[in-house]
Amino acid sequence: MLVLARESRGLTQVEVAAAMTKASQGEATTVSQGYVSRAEAGRLIVSDERLDLYAAALGYPPALLCLDPQVSGVGVGLVHHRKKASLSASALRRVHAHLALARVQLDGLAAEAGVPEEPLRFLRVPLNDLVTPKDAARRLRREWSMPSGPVLDMVGVVEGAGALVLTEDLESDLLDAVSQWPEGQQPLLLANTRAPGDRRRFSIAHELGHMVMHPEPGAASAQEKQADAFAAEFLMPAADIRASFSDGIDLSGLADLKRTWGVSMSALLRRAQTLNTISEWQYRTLMIEMSALGYRTTEPVEVTPEQPQRVAALVQHLLTTRQMRLQDVAACAHLLPEDFQRLYVDGADSSSIPTTRR
Repeated sequence: MLVLARESRGLTQVEVAAAMTKASQGEATTVSQGYVSRAEAGRLIVSDERLDLYAAALGYPPALLCLDPQVSGVGVGLVHHRKKASLSASALRRVHAHLALARVQLDGLAAEAGVPEEPLRFLRVPLNDLVTPKDAARRLRREWSMPSGPVLDMVGVVEGAGALVLTEDLESDLLDAVSQWPEGQQPLLLANTRAPGDRRRFSIAHELGHMVMHPEPGAASAQEKQADAFAAEFLMPAADIRASFSDGIDLSGLADLKRTWGVSMSALLRRAQTLNTISEWQYRTLMIEMSALGYRTTEPVEVTPEQPQRVAALVQHLLTTRQMRLQDVAACAHLLPEDFQRLYVDGADSSSIPTTRR
């Protein structure tokens, strides 16, 4: 728990030691990096005043640091993510720690609310020589009784199937989403608010593909390609979108299709190429044109980011229906009130949640 809490804050052991020393408020307490290292390795007991200093340095309630990971089901485990190769290992560990602690927070809120979980309609679709990512996407759409055509609300689809979705600033432009589906638990997905709405939708579909197709670690490059192929078929089914490319395609047409399908112009162009409705030369020409216009960085036509509803409704139930004080709800989530406010009230699409209750 000490390691998870530290990595979630992006701190080194030296920085934690310095923060603990500062938190002692002139009591001549000097904490060394060696102390933090031994504490994280479980070679000494952290209690009493030192526990309070540790909690103050990391910005969490002491109760979080005292959780038993085995009992609470805390751990990183198998995590999938849609990221760029240049993302550092320390930054990735920080996001993974956020994911692990988010599950602790949501479990605490759900336990306090006592509301039944949504029926879980997720299923595993293992890939083999006969089952491709496209097959997996088509099967899931059938299982979830989705109509043909565009997915109008990608977040709503995965939430309706029993997943928990959080949108959060992951403090990097190099990672769009991260997900996890341990056996016996609800799938959990964190989406980066820094990503525009169209890219966020594709990233959520990409993570859905990982959770459905990849229950075990594998070759990262191969699994990333498979998740992309799944997302493309899930959001732009070949049977439904092929006709949109039948008369050829240009930038104006791609912008119109973006409004309809809610995915980027680049994703639509790649889809057209994959379906062999345009030639490789046409694909490259349009990509060069998009680069020259700056569309590789910022595309025209804004897709409104979709907002999760399940967690916001859970928080609203506790604050409004149950009339709990914000600091008491924060304690259930093992968060300080200011962090709970930022993550689950200010950061939520929750106009009906009272933000002034303390």
